[in-house]
Order: sequence, then structure tokens, then C-alpha cells
Amino acid sequence: MYAILDIETTGGKYNEEGITEIAIYKFDGHQIVDQFCSLVNPERNIQPFVINLTGINNQMLRNAPKFHEVAKRIIEITDNCTIVAHNAQFDNRILSTEFDRLGYPFEKNMLCTVELSKKLIPDLPSYSLGKLVRSLGIPITDRHRAQGDAKATVELFKLLLEKDIEKVIISDTIKKGSKRQLAPKLLDIIEAAPTTIGVYYMHRKNGKIIYVGKSTNIKKRLIQHFTDDNKKSKKIQLEVVSVSYEGTGNNLIAQLKESQEIKKLKPIFNHALKTSIFQSQLYSYMDDNGYVNLRIEKVPMEQEEEKKIITTFTNYQQAKSLLYKITDEFHLCQKLNHLEKTEGACFNHGLKTCHGACIELETPIDYNTRVQKFIEKSSYEFDDMLLIDKGRSIQEHSVILIKNGTYRGYGFFNLNFQINNPEVLKSIINPMENNRDTQHIIQSYLRKNKVQKILKLE
Repeated sequence: MYAILDIETTGGKYNEEGITEIAIYKFDGHQIVDQFCSLVNPERNIQPFVINLTGINNQMLRNAPKFHEVAKRIIEITDNCTIVAHNAQFDNRILSTEFDRLGYPFEKNMLCTVELSKKLIPDLPSYSLGKLVRSLGIPITDRHRAQGDAKATVELFKLLLEKDIEKVIISDTIKKGSKRQLAPKLLDIIEAAPTTIGVYYMHRKNGKIIYVGKSTNIKKRLIQHFTDDNKKSKKIQLEVVSVSYEGTGNNLIAQLKESQEIKKLKPIFNHALKTSIFQSQLYSYMDDNGYVNLRIEKVPMEQEEEKKIITTFTNYQQAKSLLYKITDEFHLCQKLNHLEKTEGACFNHGLKTCHGACIELETPIDYNTRVQKFIEKSSYEFDDMLLIDKGRSIQEHSVILIKNGTYRGYGFFNLNFQINNPEVLKSIINPMENNRDTQHIIQSYLRKNKVQKILKLE
């Protein structure tokens, strides 16, 4: 099964592009069996040359769904499919980057119709999609729009399958999709693993923990570990003899526990979380004209005490994406948020979404009031609170304790009196270390997800 797709983007700097339109046709090798096409709000402005090329402008996308709103449909229609695209490396990079921002690993086998065309139809003057399909007599409409280009790629791929008399395409697809033979010990580990959410620990023969991970489906994640061919996975496959696990009931506790365990145990195959898991931070300061500015920077080795850090991010692109979003949501200024360098009015002022702080038309008091609303929204809702969410069973709930703005730990309960009684609550909380990573994990999670209840403590 193939998912033949095309993506249009905003243009701009490498890995800072946003998707403006996506079209996907699910193709079984003979006919289209499903399809999905949609404009997408990229939460950033489109480059002028792209507007001229595609005809898609910022106004058209204002009410379009954002990527996180169409992500589930993309996952569904591409499930168990090989991705096919013209210049597939580009489309794969754009999709993977968008899913990375959501914290979802989007990993698919890819086929590129540019490369296949060069192999199966050599010596053509051009392999750009428009010129290629025209030279092959394939009709194309709405050039440089996702639906038109994707539909033309479907017809091109049909032709390539017909020309592939040695069946190289199908053979390679089956080979990439098939699982290689697993050692019996790995099959036994997978068989015993649960499908629940939680943290898992890989052990050597002597019991030493060599890797700690978390997953929403531990069994599925172990299958990925034991079938991957990368260097680290192969070493793990040789050394692991058993896997223990701890259910957490929800992804937030899984992330917090994984972070602490890696810092405490320092497993040899965990590299990413031995140090800080966030690379960028958003801070505020007041400029000489009295306006509160927001700015992204790389997290320094030593934090300046007087600097007002609002929140942190895994990477720069994640931070920039949110800053664009809140700039639009709170009618802030791109210039004051350091998203645009200009001597005069910012781009948003021309769209009437910035009220003119960039050229001092709006008073600092009015502007700063809206900035403060964002800052309050981005911090913990209360300094003393409980985050109530799903537990490890239907009857159970999880609880995370924040005291004086500090993460204190987590626990599980069945009855409400357990969290309403301070002494009982204290006894069910597993004390955990508070650090910059835990604050990042909690704030990042609350930005993207809702917990069942936030309970303010008296």
C-alpha cells in the first residue's frame, strides 16, 4: 500500500517552513482507495514568491485547520504505507519536522518518483514534475497546488510500476517493510511486554540497567528497538537479556519519571537526557520605550538570576513556532517579539493584527497588558496545585503535586478523600527531584494537552 502525497509550504529558512496545503492519495498499486486534501494554517507568514507561485495567500489560511488538527488524519491514511512523493526527501523532511514539533516520531519508508523516473525512464531533458508528466502525456491541473501535483504523481507512479518489469519497486517495498528475523530472547521479551503506557528498563545479564525509555505502548516500542538496524539498536539487541517496566497511566508522569531515572541511573545507551532536554528558552524584558519584549535564546550554561524566563523548549523551531502563534493570538508585535527586523511598522501592523506598538501608536500600558496575559497563561496556573489525570486503571487517578511553584512528586489514588486530606496526600506522593527539565516537561505538556482537573491547594 502506498500513500502518494504532495505538500506546499510557506518557504523560508531551512527547517523553519510551515505546511500550507497537503494532499494524500492512498493507492493499492491499482487504484486510489482513500484520499485526504486540506489547506493548513502554518501559523506564520508565507514568502511573497511562494504566494505568486502557488496562489495560496495568508488570508486563505486564516481559518484553515492547524497542523495538529489534521495530524491524526495524516497518521491514519499513511498507516502501513510506503510514502511516495516527487522529491520525497523534501516532503519527508517537512512532515517529520512538523510531527517532531508535536513530539510524535513520524518514520516511514519512502519512494521518490524523481529517482525512480531517472532509473526507469532515463535521458529525459528534465525531471521536474511539470515537465516530466507533460513529456509523458500525463495531464496535470492546478500546478503547484498540492491536490493537482499529488494526482499527477499518482498517474506518474502508475506508469513507473508498469515500466518496472523487474519489479524492483515492489520488491524493495516488501523488503523494507518486512521484519528481520529476531533472536529468541528478543521474541520472549516482546511477548511478555505490556501494551500499556509507562517507563521501561533494559537490563544486562548482571542486572545492570543499560537503557531507560518511556512509551505510550511499551510492547510496540520494544518491537521498534529490536527491529531497528541502526548502530545503537544493534548494540542494545546484543546486550539486553530482560526488560522490566513500570506503568504510569499517562504520558506526563512517564516523561517525568524517564527524565529522573536517566539522570539518576546514567544508562550507557541513553545520551539525549543525561544533560538538559531543552535547548531554547523564551524570556521577557522591557525596552527603553517601556514595551515588554519577548525573545528566544539558546539556554545558557548558567542562568542569569534577574532574567525573566517564561518557558523553555526542546529546540529553537518549537520556540519560534509558539512565538508566532502567541503573537497572532494576543495581537502582539512581530518586531517587539524579535520575529522581524524592520525600522518601521511590522508586517502584522499592515494586517491590522498588531495595534502599532512597533511605531509607538499603541501605549505601553495597553500593549504590556496583553503580553502579561500570555505570561500568566504560560506559567503554572497556581503556585500550589494538584494535576489530576488518568491512572493505571479505570478506577484509579494520578496526581502531580506542585508546591510553591516547585514540582514535588507524583502518586496514584482511588478516592477523593486521599487528596483532600493533607496527611494522606503526603503519604501517596512519591518524592521527585525538581529541576529545569521537570519544569520544562510539565509546562510543555500543559501547553499541548489537557489534564482531567487542576485543583488549587488552600
